[in-house]
This record gives sequence, structure tokens and C-alpha cells, in this order.
Amino acid sequence: MRTDKYKYRNICGIIATLIPVVIFVPVWMNFIIHHNQTGHLLGLANIGMALIAYTAVIYLMYRMLGGYNIGVDRRLNVVTAQSIAILITNMLEIFVSSAITGQFRFAPIFIREYFLVWIWQALFTSLFTAKAISVYRKRFPALSVLKIRGIHSLDIDNKIGQRPDKYRIDEEISCGEDERVLIDRINAHDAVLFDDIPRDMQDMLIKLCYAQGKRVYMSPSLADIIRKASDDINLFDTPLYLCRNTGLNSLERFVKRAFDIIFSLVFAALASPVMLATAIAIKLEDKGKVFFRQERITIDERRFMMIKFRSMIEDAEKDGRPIPAGVEDDRITRVGRIIRRYRIDELPQLFNIIKGDMSLVGPRPERTEHYEKYVEDIPEFRFRQRVKGGLTGYAQVYGRYNTTALDKLKMDMIYITNYSILTDIQIFFETIKVLFQKESTEGFSEERREEMHG
Repeated sequence: MRTDKYKYRNICGIIATLIPVVIFVPVWMNFIIHHNQTGHLLGLANIGMALIAYTAVIYLMYRMLGGYNIGVDRRLNVVTAQSIAILITNMLEIFVSSAITGQFRFAPIFIREYFLVWIWQALFTSLFTAKAISVYRKRFPALSVLKIRGIHSLDIDNKIGQRPDKYRIDEEISCGEDERVLIDRINAHDAVLFDDIPRDMQDMLIKLCYAQGKRVYMSPSLADIIRKASDDINLFDTPLYLCRNTGLNSLERFVKRAFDIIFSLVFAALASPVMLATAIAIKLEDKGKVFFRQERITIDERRFMMIKFRSMIEDAEKDGRPIPAGVEDDRITRVGRIIRRYRIDELPQLFNIIKGDMSLVGPRPERTEHYEKYVEDIPEFRFRQRVKGGLTGYAQVYGRYNTTALDKLKMDMIYITNYSILTDIQIFFETIKVLFQKESTEGFSEERREEMHG
């Protein structure tokens, strides 16, 4: 069953890759036939290289954004990832096609043609993928999961329950049961979920599950995340793991800073019309201030003033105490709801990045009051300050606005301990996809707001 599942996903992935390529070919060929004055571009080698390059870029974009996660992610997430991947590929193809033809005067034509073809590519790819996911769910039902609980509950089963198409918790058992009972119950299910099991017991159960060939799902501790990023050392006749625990090295910091400056300058220029329109809309709505400044914490616990477009009424926190935005917060203005939905309110932070207070990608800078509270509850929260705070980050892409402090810390530690410039690029593209997911900007519940307020 498991092998069939992977075969099905691979076949669907190949088809989803070929659909935009097949739609793109006649458009590109038609242009070449009508605008190729010398005839050299019609050679099989040139045509083949162009199509191979186009296919390769789509493949890479799918891989980075999750376009191949058919049967893994939600339908909307996969379809959105594929559509954005194809759009990015077509945007890159504008430059490639202009370079291949040697005629950059054709760029406006390429822009129009490739945007129109993207609409058809996205439509047919989305229809195929939606159908493929429906067939997948019928053919491969949700996994039967055994939950093995410890002393306390991490509430992870409720989170897994949000994906009934993939997981079905059919039974719950204590980790203190006899080993023979545990083996018997493990064998009766497809997978096992660990819920806050003590380390020594967890190690034993992992071996049992490995012996039976069963999947294991568990929430990692901070030590697990640091350990997972270790290097293999083969200096002696015994395996060793090396946890460097040093953060980014000098070269990584230099490359990251260069990437931040170049991207921020270019993107600020491109986004200037949007920022100007936003500033005018905010001013027209209530005649108040356009920008909102707030003290945040960045690398080495350094404080700085983050700048955003104002999305709430002025004096939203009259008593001076921080009150996080709620699910239906009446302090948010009409313009504010729009710019928060699409993260437009964050655009002024490009100037924070240029100044050096922030990075494009990194742990989201916390408000001073929240940071102090989080550190008091979770001292390890300071680990996030090994790098600069970011405009976007691992927790922003894979978490939500109201994700708990501990889960944010874990996700940001995954980023810090596995940093690479390719990871930054992937998170940037993933951020585009997140803009279409409403839950990513979901506010705090009243209970969480009260807890953080005081």
C-alpha cells in the first residue's frame, strides 16, 4: 500500500509538471516562427535546451513551494503552490526568451503572452491536481494512528485531528503498559503518535516501532532540534555527533547581509506604488498617522523601532499595555483589514532591513513586553536571538499568527540550526504562498489575549 501511494504521487507529479510545459510549447514555438529572422533558433538543439530549461525551473519551483505534495498538503495549498511556481517560471522565462532571441525589445510581448498562457497553465494544472487529490484520498484512506500518552498531554492529537484526510487516531494507550501489550497494539495500527513520553521510554518505543516497521510521529524537544542539525564525525572507530552551536559563520553573515540589501532596495522600488497608495488610503480613512512604530527585540537582545503601516485606530493601546490583535478585533480599521490580510502593513520594514536592524528572513522580532514574558516562561526563548529578526521566517511560513511561543521557538530553532542561503530563498517563495492562506493571519483567541495582556 505504501509503495502504491508513492508511485501514485510520483506519476501525478510528472503529469502536473508536463501540463504547463505542453501548454507553453506552442506559444513559444509560435513566437519563434514569426519573429526568428535568421532561422537559427528553430534547430532541435536550441528548442530542446529551451524546453529542458523551462521544465527544470518548474521542477525546482514545485520542489521549493510544495507543488508535489499531492496527498500530503491541503488541496488549496498544493494548487496555490503550483500556480505560483508556474508564474515565477514564466517571469524568469521572459528574461531567458529575450536572451535566447537576442532581442530584448520583445520583452513587452513576452510579458503579455506569458501572463496569458499562465492563466491557462494554472487552470488546467489546478483542475488536474484537485482531481488527483480527490482520487488519492479515496484510494488511500487516512492512517490508523495509535496514540501513546505520557504524564502530560501536548494537545498534539487535536492538531493532527485537523487533517482527518491523513490521520485517524483510533486508540489511546499509556506508555506504562507492559511491553507485550504495547507491541500488540502497535501492530494493530499504521502509525504511532507519541504524546509527551519520557525520554527513556521514548527511546524504547522507537526501537519497538522500528522493529515492526511502523511510522512514528512525535513533537521534538529543543534538544532534539539541536541534535538533528549535528554533523557526523568519523575520527575514531565509533560514531560521533558534533553539535557546533555557533550560529552563522562570517561568510554566511556576509552573504545574508548582501542578499538583504540587494533584495530590499529592489523590492522597495517595485513596491513603491503599493506603499504610496496604502499611505494615501490610511490618511484618507481617519486623517491619522500613516506609520506605526513599535519597539522590538532583534539579534543579541538589541532593541530597535520597527516601522509598519498603521492598521489599527490610533491609541489602540491607551493604557500602554500590549494587547495582541484578536480574531474579530474592532480596533482594526477598514484599510487595516485589507493590508493585514495581504501583509502590506509589513512593507515599511524593508527600510529596517536596509538600516541593518532586521533581515529579510529570520525569527519574527517580538515586542519587548512579549519577549520578556516569553523568556520568563521559557528561558530558552533567548536562543532565537542568535540571528537578526526577519520580515518573514520559518515560523511565519509554517506556523500561524497565534502559534504558541514554544512552537515558534522550535520552528525558529530549526531555521537557525539548519541555515543556508537556499533556505532563505525557499522561505521567501513560501511566504508568497502563505499570503493566500487566511489562517496564517488568524488573530489570538480571547483566552490567549487575556493571558498575554496580563
